[in-house]
Amino acid sequence: MNKVILVGRLSQDPEVRYTQNGKAVASFSIAVNRFAGSGQKESTDFIPIVAWEKLAEICGNNLTKGRRVLVEGRLQIRSYETADGQKRRVAEVVAQNIEFLDSKQASGGAGGGSGAYDAGSFGSEVFPEEEIPF
Repeated sequence: MNKVILVGRLSQDPEVRYTQNGKAVASFSIAVNRFAGSGQKESTDFIPIVAWEKLAEICGNNLTKGRRVLVEGRLQIRSYETADGQKRRVAEVVAQNIEFLDSKQASGGAGGGSGAYDAGSFGSEVFPEEEIPF
């Protein structure tokens, strides 16, 4: 199983580009605190995130540097060759779901079924017990 769940703050605004086929892709990184053992101080990891299609567009329209998010996705390690012929490998998280954990002033943020949810509306619907379908 390949599943990653991270909570952190955007270290840069998302960069949204489009492939030749017209698919949107957003790239950004989040700063995630790592707590060390006793006596050692906390450190920060900067994790690259990639989102595709509608989720990429939602990220581009709603996320900015410093915004706190929860990213759920999978770890991907890919290889590529630089212009001067050197081989490189990069590890990144391909986002499948992103939750906005803090409010953006007057955010229109969430798209139903889009994979992105505004935390302000999360859990706001409470159903009486007799309406729960199980």
